[in-house]
Amino acid sequence: MARRRNRRYAMPGVEQAVQDFKAEVMKNEGYAVDPNRPDDVKFEVAKELGIPLQHGANGQLTTEEAGQIGGKIGGSMVREMIRLAEQQLAKQRQS
Repeated sequence: MARRRNRRYAMPGVEQAVQDFKAEVMKNEGYAVDPNRPDDVKFEVAKELGIPLQHGANGQLTTEEAGQIGGKIGGSMVREMIRLAEQQLAKQRQS
C-alpha cells in the first residue's frame, strides 16, 4: 500500500500554488509535465537517473536513490526561487 505524506504548509491554501510552481519549473527543465499531476514528473526524473521508481510502494529504493530524485526536483525549484528573489531585489534597488 502506498504511503502518502501529510504535508502541512506554513500558509493554508498554498498547496496548489506550490504544485503549479513545481510543474512550471520542471517543464522549463525540459520534462513533460501534466499540470494536473505535477508529482508524476518524479517518475520521468527517476527513469533518467536509472532508478526503478514505481507507482505504489518503493521500499526497495535506497535513501540515496530517493534523495537523488527529490534532490533533482527540489534543487531545480530552489534555483528558480533564488533567481526570482534576485530579480525582485534588483527591481527594488532600481526604484
